[in-house]
Amino acid sequence: AHLFGIGKCIAMECYKQGAFITLVARDEAKLLQAKKEVEKCAINDKQVVLCISVDVSKDYGQVESVIKQAQEKLGPVDMLVNCAGMSISGKFEEVEVDRFKRLMEVNYLGSVYPTRAVITTMKERRMGRIMFVSSQAGQIGLFGYTAYSPSKFALRGLAESLQMEMKPYNIYVTVAYPPDTDTPGLAEENKTKPLETKLISETSGVCQPEQVAKIVVRDAVQGNFNSSVGPDGYMLSALTCGMSPVTSITEGLQQIVTMGLFRTIALFYLGSFDSIVRRCMIQREQSKAADKRE
Repeated sequence: AHLFGIGKCIAMECYKQGAFITLVARDEAKLLQAKKEVEKCAINDKQVVLCISVDVSKDYGQVESVIKQAQEKLGPVDMLVNCAGMSISGKFEEVEVDRFKRLMEVNYLGSVYPTRAVITTMKERRMGRIMFVSSQAGQIGLFGYTAYSPSKFALRGLAESLQMEMKPYNIYVTVAYPPDTDTPGLAEENKTKPLETKLISETSGVCQPEQVAKIVVRDAVQGNFNSSVGPDGYMLSALTCGMSPVTSITEGLQQIVTMGLFRTIALFYLGSFDSIVRRCMIQREQSKAADKRE
């Protein structure tokens, strides 16, 4: 899991605010490296960083027992950040078929399991924050993301249902929708990314994980259901708010006022995405024809 992008930055951001932290990831060497970097952000000498190596997407029993260990050592979890994720892009028929299952395991079940492991204690204490890191591709289905987008869309369905259950217990759920973020995960994905996907993603630009971390931590602490980054992100969130809970009257009013305008802008974006896809197809056909002539 790419704990070493957004996840690591979120850990550092929370540590700077005096939190005690447990890092959960698969790779022990990378965990220790992350631990060192997080420890540099300490604001007092009582703070602790605990590391646990486990695959959050594989075996619920294991996830539950390591989280229990963590709670015994550091006390109950105040905020759970689910950011285990992986991305694959490719045309629907070119994505290896087992990848669809793998992405659902990592991106969706990898958030269900840790959440399930902390929720009982949170309900007993009547406090807690749960954050899911989705993606702008979890708000709009894009070319090349037939395996990735659904796994990120699923998080929102989980978050909405969970928030409705948890509200009377004073537990707040936050879903973050970052754009492409400059992380090892993105670099890895870019190696195989279709041209169409690259061109469409460029619309929203690339942001830094530190910036994303600052924004999503602030939103989680405030108990906002929605957390978006940048003007495009704000528009996408307002546009796709649907039946998701609102955090403040202001937010509700903003959504109502901007909906028509944002939908109009969105239609122009969609038109430009379609023309990118068409242009790529035409170019490919032309170069095929040229190859044949040679």
